Amino acid sequence: MKTIALIGLGLSASLVGAGAAIALKGWQFSSKAPQNLVADLSQITVPSICETNLLNKVTANLSYVRTANRLIHDPAPLLTNVNALFNSDVGATLMPAPFPNISDRARKAGVPVIMYHNILPEPTIPWDTRLEDFEQHLALIKEKGLTPISMDQLVLHLRTGASLPPKPILLTFDDNYEGQYKYAFPLLKKYNYPAVWSVHTRYVGVKDDHPKAGWAELKEMHESGLITIASHTVNHLNLVTTPLSDAEILRELRESKATLEKELGIEVKYFTYPEGDNDARVRRLVQEAGYTAALAMTLDAELETTANKSADLLSIMRFGQSRFAYAIELADAGTPLPTFNPFAEAKISATKRADFTTPVELKRVTVRNMPLVLVYGGKPVTIHADTRGQVADIMKTTPAIAAVDGGFHSLEFLDSNAMIGPVLSQNSSRKGEFIIGNKGENPLLNGRPLVLISPTDVKFVPFDAKIHVSLESLQAELPDVTDAFVAAGWLVRDGKAQPAESFGKLYGFDAYRDRAFWGIDKSGRPVIGVTMEMIDSVGLGKILEEAGLHDVVMLDSGASAALAYRGESVMSYEPRPVPHLVALYAPDPAPFTSNANRLNCVVSQK
Repeated sequence: MKTIALIGLGLSASLVGAGAAIALKGWQFSSKAPQNLVADLSQITVPSICETNLLNKVTANLSYVRTANRLIHDPAPLLTNVNALFNSDVGATLMPAPFPNISDRARKAGVPVIMYHNILPEPTIPWDTRLEDFEQHLALIKEKGLTPISMDQLVLHLRTGASLPPKPILLTFDDNYEGQYKYAFPLLKKYNYPAVWSVHTRYVGVKDDHPKAGWAELKEMHESGLITIASHTVNHLNLVTTPLSDAEILRELRESKATLEKELGIEVKYFTYPEGDNDARVRRLVQEAGYTAALAMTLDAELETTANKSADLLSIMRFGQSRFAYAIELADAGTPLPTFNPFAEAKISATKRADFTTPVELKRVTVRNMPLVLVYGGKPVTIHADTRGQVADIMKTTPAIAAVDGGFHSLEFLDSNAMIGPVLSQNSSRKGEFIIGNKGENPLLNGRPLVLISPTDVKFVPFDAKIHVSLESLQAELPDVTDAFVAAGWLVRDGKAQPAESFGKLYGFDAYRDRAFWGIDKSGRPVIGVTMEMIDSVGLGKILEEAGLHDVVMLDSGASAALAYRGESVMSYEPRPVPHLVALYAPDPAPFTSNANRLNCVVSQK
């Protein structure tokens, strides 16, 4: 038992160290990622001042510090939730695949890596990209909801399977052309998109027919926080077809790395093969020279694929810019791993189920070929508007970060906000009032999920029209209940997808429709979501079980299915107006208690 306790304390200590460093760097607006690519939390991306969601990232990083500080004093929750740890993002980061292998977890996603050369208003050689076309690429990335990521994010993901943002994509630029700095870099800053610049050091600042950017320009781009500098050798020699000895190849690899590090004052971890060619000997020498990942390419379109299907970290495949339209359709973040919160897990197994302290984050994932939009975290509430409207419009009257259409409403009158079944909402002109609904019809809802939400917890209990007839009856189920309504049916219950018979006589449960849902995942985080294609209820339950959700109920679906994030609808159509929403507010602060007789972890800023 002492050994297990020491393991728990060791993991806790590593969490504190990494979390404190991350939080401190976040407050200092540092754009330099931690240097060691090892099995710890140092590879979590540090936010830079150019990031619009900096506050969310700093909040999340500080929550790691709070949680880890508590674990130092009391590792018991960690010891009782080892399985949850190993199946979380934190666990993935602690258990990378053996270098240079790609993690099996990462194989489930798809990150297209796009390769550009020079960007010019009028191309001069075949592999240049017209500026107008490049602008259209960036606009299309935004329009289709793709998320450009950094090289650090990609490598962490490939090594560990750590979660990625929705529809991830990596942009790369080879050969350090002046046109890249003059035309591409300003657009990347405009869109706030990160990228990789591959530099052959002999040609830095050379002004010939195809001029190259100089050291000042490279330093400016790196200091923007958007550009990762990679080595592209000294002389841009093909390391496979050029007759070079091992010593000559190592000189190309080491000298370029050392020159970049000296001139720019950075660590250079990544390499890009000239002309993309590599073989086992060259990859061995790349590793020997101290690189942790390398970008390749091929002139054979049949061999181009996503980073996740590459052979290993030293041969990450890319798409040429001419294949951009095809490549972006392959962007897929895969199934997200749950956030590890040992204290939330302890709540689920004891008296409480939910954790309302995690940041709100949107993820677009595909599970069993079904595209989903999922929003995790925050504090769930309901909104019962006086009349029907679009989800995005209704939520704008509240502090909601995200919202999904809620319970079923009566269709008797076009503008009515009358609900089917009892309803209680803290965001309503009748705030705190229990509205019983149609007493004659309520027995038809028996057995369906009665959703109960309080400031600190959520419960799903079978509705009983004879019992649930007053606010007091709801408080008997959840004492500080603030919101309640009857959902359509359980999609996932206690971690298991529900069979067809569980839906009883629910009309249309087996039809293929757009679906909306909400619940909690296995770590206790609230989750709201919609399908982006039509599916039946049983099939959706199986998908959501696989996605790691613990309890999920179906909401009003079909033409009513709708989800909005930060005031913008994610749907491809205009949904039917609704009067009732399940919304996510900003999270509550994570609970933290201090004991003067115990050692406290202090983060100081010099």
